[in-house]
Amino acid sequence: MAGILVAVFWAILVSFLAVVLVRLAQTLRATTRLVADVTEQAVPLLADASATVRSAQSQLDKVDAIATDVQEVTSNASALSTTVASAFGGPLVKVAAFGYGVRQAIGRRTAPEPEARSGRSVIVGRTVPSARGRKRNGRNSRGSKD
Repeated sequence: MAGILVAVFWAILVSFLAVVLVRLAQTLRATTRLVADVTEQAVPLLADASATVRSAQSQLDKVDAIATDVQEVTSNASALSTTVASAFGGPLVKVAAFGYGVRQAIGRRTAPEPEARSGRSVIVGRTVPSARGRKRNGRNSRGSKD
């Protein structure tokens, strides 16, 4: 009787292990198929990514060349601006000053002298106050000492 029990126990154990091994084999086959499918899809994706990176690199090289050219043009324009300002700036200022002086001289020759002057004078956009409010008895008009 004990031998039959041991044999049945071993038969159940072997059947259980056989089912586990069959399931493990199915899982391994599915995993192998999955890895193969991923590999088949990943290789073209990696090739496309590599081509995209190469294309982006060539575009960046073109942009770098354009930026270098723009920088060179900017420096040339700055140098040209400086040259034009130094070549024509001084003489143009002198011509303008000469023209202004000639207009002032002609204007003084033809304009009559003003007869009466008011108590205030205008000097380049500023007024000089008259002497009325300046000092009284050692104090200014606000009441504080100098």
